[in-house]
Amino acid sequence: MKAIWEEIKSQISSELPNNTFSLWIRPITFIERKEKSIFLGCPNKFSRNWVTENYMGVIQEKLANALSENCDVVLKVRPVRKEASPPAFIRDSKQLTLPNITRKGGNGRIRLNTGFTFDRFVVGPCNEFAYSASRALAHGAAWNYQSLLILSDTGLGKSHLSHAVGHAILEQKPDSRVYYATAEDFTNEMIFSLKNNRIEEFKNKYRRLCDVLLLDEIHFLSGKEKTQAELGYTLDALTNSNKNIVFTSSLPPKDIPRMSKGLSSRFTSGLVTTISDPDYETRVRILTRKASDQNITLSEEIGDLLARHLKRDIRQLESVVKCLKAKSELLNTKIDLPMAKDVVSCLVSSEWSITPKQIQRLVCKYYKIDPDMLRSKSRKKIYAYPRSIHAYLCRCHTEETLENIGETINRSHSSVLYASEVIARKMETDSKVSREVNFLSKKLEEMKR
Repeated sequence: MKAIWEEIKSQISSELPNNTFSLWIRPITFIERKEKSIFLGCPNKFSRNWVTENYMGVIQEKLANALSENCDVVLKVRPVRKEASPPAFIRDSKQLTLPNITRKGGNGRIRLNTGFTFDRFVVGPCNEFAYSASRALAHGAAWNYQSLLILSDTGLGKSHLSHAVGHAILEQKPDSRVYYATAEDFTNEMIFSLKNNRIEEFKNKYRRLCDVLLLDEIHFLSGKEKTQAELGYTLDALTNSNKNIVFTSSLPPKDIPRMSKGLSSRFTSGLVTTISDPDYETRVRILTRKASDQNITLSEEIGDLLARHLKRDIRQLESVVKCLKAKSELLNTKIDLPMAKDVVSCLVSSEWSITPKQIQRLVCKYYKIDPDMLRSKSRKKIYAYPRSIHAYLCRCHTEETLENIGETINRSHSSVLYASEVIARKMETDSKVSREVNFLSKKLEEMKR
């Protein structure tokens, strides 16, 4: 049974962000099985409560699939051996110790993605200013800004630049205390510190022992008033100490729902840059780079086909290259134009495509609501949730712009982006949401046939 649990953890790891998995799921161990009850051990009470509230559904689902029967999952706090306990605060590393956070070297920094460096970033008109500003900050160029905010839709390279800044600074000054965290990491770490009476260590880490702060996905802070307040004080402390800060977001701060005006002002007090969708020439260069990374070569004809049809984001371009390599190796054949066309047909809409109107009808029928309520100003959950599902499905199954999708539900493009990202995040942790979205997606695919 212990081996089964470790395999289930491996499955969950592919569905959650690395830091989230390392913090909450990896520490859970198998204790015992009694009849139809599975007992799992968590490192502490707070971890047990957090996992119960946020990840119990996915754990139960994975166990039921593995055992071919439903079972009761009981989370218990396992006793911690004192001799094995790490120190609460490693003063040499200037890093608050949290369970199973991946470290870099011996000084306690969270590991940066080794592939996200400046020399691996493909520059084009769509991202040239963001790239130049990031390099200038990383290399200590003389300018009048302490902070940098990078704005773009998902999958266009803002996290790549954030990590690249960290790598470049550490190459020049290996002893620099560079801290990278997503807004979700920052929130979870703050909650953990509050629950364990270690908030002063948390404040000390980010306010006094940090040289450079890289904060990703600040749109996640929407509605989190206590975290926003704590972050505001932290940013003030860093600014007063002339420390550098890099933020990334999918939404302009002014468009992030329930974001305090004070924090929004801090985010935009430095240099603000944007990354737009890559143009044709940039997409070709990205495809060439991704193909080289996979040790394959794409002909000019195939590169042209892919660049003309795949316009959504860089992740889509990377996905098609990996698909081509896998298909070539599994079928033991060379990559040719027919193969490329076949792969592209799986990633982009056919001539007869789904429309937002069709998605609206399906969503309203499934959730039993009037179509007018999707366009209403009501924020009641019975209407807001289907509205978010509609936005997510439109982004996945149509080629419509955010503005056009927003018009169908009487919302701005930023609201559409935020709503769809909320659903994508919920699908990772809530099996009910995942099942509903997958069911509706299947129905939409059937409409195309």
